[in-house]
Amino acid sequence: GKRKRSSTSVLYDSDESEDSDILIRKVFAKRHCIMDEDESSQEQQPDKTCLAENIPTNRKQQVLARLKELARQRATRTSCNSECFEDSDAEVEIEEEPLSHLPLTPTEGSETDHDSMKDFIVGDDDEEEDDDDDTEDRKRLLPLLTFFSDFIAFFPVSRCSHYVHFQRIVKAFLINAIDDTFLNSLYDGTRQKRYAQDMLTSLHYLDDRFIQPRLENLISRSRWKDRYKERVDCYPDVRIIMKNPRSMSCQACELNRYCKFDVLLSGKLYNSRTLEADDFMSHDKQVLKVGTVCANRTRVYHNLKHFKYKLYVDCSTMAESDGVEDEPVKDTVDRLFSQLEGNGWIQKRYDDLENYMNDADSFQEEK
Repeated sequence: GKRKRSSTSVLYDSDESEDSDILIRKVFAKRHCIMDEDESSQEQQPDKTCLAENIPTNRKQQVLARLKELARQRATRTSCNSECFEDSDAEVEIEEEPLSHLPLTPTEGSETDHDSMKDFIVGDDDEEEDDDDDTEDRKRLLPLLTFFSDFIAFFPVSRCSHYVHFQRIVKAFLINAIDDTFLNSLYDGTRQKRYAQDMLTSLHYLDDRFIQPRLENLISRSRWKDRYKERVDCYPDVRIIMKNPRSMSCQACELNRYCKFDVLLSGKLYNSRTLEADDFMSHDKQVLKVGTVCANRTRVYHNLKHFKYKLYVDCSTMAESDGVEDEPVKDTVDRLFSQLEGNGWIQKRYDDLENYMNDADSFQEEK
């Protein structure tokens, strides 16, 4: 075929050794193709390929194989459907002339391969480099995004304030004080209406965000024995009385202390979700002698641990003392809630909760 000289071309070389002859080829820029090693075409143009006669055939095959591999790698990254590379047997338009030596060695690594491909194929390299950078950034950020997605899924972010959560809890307790199956049906998934789901979210918010993390922090920083902790968990009522100090083993941490406080535990055992009380051994009491630090920790821990149950008991007392009969549950709850909100009772109980949380947060670790 005809051979044309192209002013727009890209360079590559065939060898980097100082003893071998150098062959530099230009590729027509508008047709992206692989160089042809057809020996017959070189025999037909002896005047153009005289420098190639001194290069061994196997060396030329290695160079062409290297270029083909680089071309395939570049084609995989560019994903351009309109461009294609021809087979090694296809006819190409080339012109050969000796120029300066450009190094191309397989041992130089990926940077040399990348630079060589820039010289071999003309393309929009800037856009492709930006795409590669964006891909690397996404790969680096993927574990972090996955972590935050899992964290948000485990602890759903609520858009309402803490006080709104508290108001929902009070209303749920008022409903359960009238209909004692409400909380049970709320936790087992029977009630699917929006208001019920909001109340369930607020109850989880109170347990998982406000109370439980602080209780675990108080326990982890103490020397309490498991037996003492179980007793404090089971009895909803506590009285801490100062007595004459005695040098003895503290019944909370079992360390020798000057124990001058008696901890009186009493009350009915109850379900932590439905808040239903158990009458078994309802009059049982425990009296434990503890030191000063354990007594203070018991007060802070107990206030927070049994706050929800005591709030429910107060709501039940309000509902029982109302005395209005033959009224729909919704109307009764709305009326009671408005009364408690109007006289500041709900705000006062919310302030108590905040004070209990602050006491737990500021409690010092034992020395």
